[in-house]
Amino acid sequence: MLPADRFDKEGFLRDLDDWEPSVAQQIAAGEGIELTQAHWELLNLLRDYYAEFDSSPAMRALVKYCAVKLGKEKGRSIYLMSLFPGSPAKLGSKIAGLPKPENCL
Repeated sequence: MLPADRFDKEGFLRDLDDWEPSVAQQIAAGEGIELTQAHWELLNLLRDYYAEFDSSPAMRALVKYCAVKLGKEKGRSIYLMSLFPGSPAKLGSKIAGLPKPENCL
């Protein structure tokens, strides 16, 4: 369990190298989310996106990337919101240990 000073005021990791699956579980628990296989699939996809584009995806980019990588059924906003309510791009990136997407409030 990482100490509070490893996170910014919004709960995003200050150092991407601090992330590991147990940290994802810690962040998710703080958000009231119990991670399932479907969550992990998306978290891994978010980390792949970051590795490919050196940024966290905005919602529209995330939906398109999911559709390409996981298929049309999972590349839909409604599916992503069922896993990460509110702002899937922001919340998913947070749990995946990535920076907050630039256009997220």
